[in-house]
Amino acid sequence: MWRDHLTEIIVFTALFLFVSAMGFVAARWRAPKDMAHLDEWGLGGRNFGGWITWFLVGGDLYTAYTFVAVPALVFGAGAMGFFAVPYTIVIYPLVFLVLCRLWSVSHRHGFVTPADFVRNRFDSPILALLVAITGIVATMPYIALQLVGIEAVLKTMGVTGESTVARHLPIIIAFAILAAYTYQSGLRAPALIAFVKDTLIYIVILVAVIWLPYKLGGWGDIFNAADAKFDASPNPNDGILLNANNQLQYVTLAFGSALALFLYPHSITGVLASRNRDVIKRNMSALPAYSLLLGLIALLGYMAIASGVKPLAGPDGTVDGNTIVPVLFDQQFPDWFAGVAYAAIGIGALVPAAIMSIAAANLFTRNIYKEYLRRDATPAQEAQVSKVTSLLVKVGAVAFIVFLNPQYAIDLQLIGGVIILQTLPAVALGLYTRWFHRNALIAGWAIGMAVGMWMLYQVSSPTRKHFGGSAFPLEKFGFDTTMTIYVGFVAVLVNLLVAALLTLLLRAVKAHDGGDGTTPDDYFADEGDPRVSAGTTRDADAAPEPVA
Repeated sequence: MWRDHLTEIIVFTALFLFVSAMGFVAARWRAPKDMAHLDEWGLGGRNFGGWITWFLVGGDLYTAYTFVAVPALVFGAGAMGFFAVPYTIVIYPLVFLVLCRLWSVSHRHGFVTPADFVRNRFDSPILALLVAITGIVATMPYIALQLVGIEAVLKTMGVTGESTVARHLPIIIAFAILAAYTYQSGLRAPALIAFVKDTLIYIVILVAVIWLPYKLGGWGDIFNAADAKFDASPNPNDGILLNANNQLQYVTLAFGSALALFLYPHSITGVLASRNRDVIKRNMSALPAYSLLLGLIALLGYMAIASGVKPLAGPDGTVDGNTIVPVLFDQQFPDWFAGVAYAAIGIGALVPAAIMSIAAANLFTRNIYKEYLRRDATPAQEAQVSKVTSLLVKVGAVAFIVFLNPQYAIDLQLIGGVIILQTLPAVALGLYTRWFHRNALIAGWAIGMAVGMWMLYQVSSPTRKHFGGSAFPLEKFGFDTTMTIYVGFVAVLVNLLVAALLTLLLRAVKAHDGGDGTTPDDYFADEGDPRVSAGTTRDADAAPEPVA
C-alpha cells in the first residue's frame, strides 16, 4: 500500500517537482533573445563549455538503464551484466577523434543531426532519410527504458494500480510534465537538471557501496551468496564468472554496444552543443570516470541477491526484474534515504529522455519535414515543428511500455543498439572516408537491418516468443552449441560486407556517385572559424561560461 511508503513518496515528489521547476526556469538560463531556432532550442546555442558538457553528456549516457537495467541483469544472469563496464571504457578512445571531426564539420556547415552530415557528405537525400528514420526508431525503445525505470520506482512505492490505466497513469503524468518543460526550454532543461541528477546519483551510490556491504556481512558474503544462486540456476549462461557458453555473447555485446553508443542521435546532440573541440577532447578523456560509478551500480545486483530481495510481480503473473534496485533500497535504508534514491532514479530517467526526444525531433524536422515536406521552412518554423515532434516521440515511448513487457529493461536498449548500428558505415566511417558508394551504403543498410530484424524475431524470452532479447542462439545458424552472439554485431558485419562488395562493383562499372559537399579542412574547424555557416551563429549577448 502507498500509505506504507508515505515518507518515500513525499521525498520523491518534492525532488521531482524541484527539478521540474528547474526545467521550466531553464528557458531563461543562458537564453538568447530568440529561442525560435534549432541551434538554440535543440542545441542550447552550441555554446556549452566544459562543466555543462560533462554533466549533459554524462546525464545523457548514464540513464535509468544504468541504475535499473544493469543491476537487474546482474541479479538475473550474473557476470554477463558487467558487459556495460568495459564497453563504456573502450568507446571513449575510439570516439575521441571521431567526435571532434563530427563537431568541426557540423560547426562549419550548421549541421544539427548526423543525417545532415550524411546528406552533405554523400549527396544522397535517400541515405540521409534512412539515417534519420533509423535514429528515430532506435531512440524510441531507449526512451521507453527510461519510463521503465520510473515505473519500477513508482511500483515499489505502491502508487501504481492493477489495471492497465492505473498502472501507467503516474508515468503518463510524469512524462506530461517532462514534455511541457522540454517544449518550453529545449536542451537547456536537461543540461541544467543534469547537475542535480548526477549529484544525487553519486551520493546514493557512494552511500550504498559503503553501507550495504557492512550491513550484509562484507563483500565475501555478498559474492558467496551470488555464486550459490547461479550454481543452482539451470541456465548455463548464468554465473558469477563468464564461461564457455557466454564469453562470445559478452565480447560481441560489449564491443557492439561500444560502437553503437555515440551513433545514437542524443549522444551526438550533446556533443554538437559543445562550444569547441577542446571541450569535447577534455570530456572524452574524463567521462570514463563514470565507468567506475557504473561498476559500483552493477554490484547492486549481487547485493540484492545477498539481501534476499524478491522482485515485485509484473503483469499477468510475471516477475518484474526491473524492481530489484528499488526494492533493495526500500528494504535496506530508512524511508527518507530510499526516497532520495528513488528521486535519483526518476531524475536519472528524465534527463536522457528529454535529450532523446529533442534529438529525435531534430531528425524529423531537418531530414524529413524540411527535406520532403517544406523546403522553405524558416528557422522559427523548424523550431516549432521540433517542439511538437518531441511531444509525439514521448507519446510513442509510452506506447512501448503499455504494449510490451520486457523481462529485463536492458533488452529495450540492446534492441535499439541493433538498429542504430546500421548507420555506422555512413556516419562513423563517413567521417574518415568517402570511399563507400552511396548506393552501396543504402544496400548495406537495408540488408543489415533485414538480417538484424530477422535475428531479433528469432530470439524468445519467458515473456515473449519473439523479440525477447538480443542474444541470438548460434544453433539457429546450424552450429552444435548453446553459445549465443549479439545480434547487432552480426548485422553490422553483414552491412559492412555488402557495402564494401557493392562499392567495388559500382566503382568497376563507373556508376555515378554524386558529389562531396565537405572539404578536408572542414573536419578541423574550431570555434571562431570565419567560414562557419550563418546557421550556427549564436547570440552575442549569451553569457560566457568558464571552461573546465
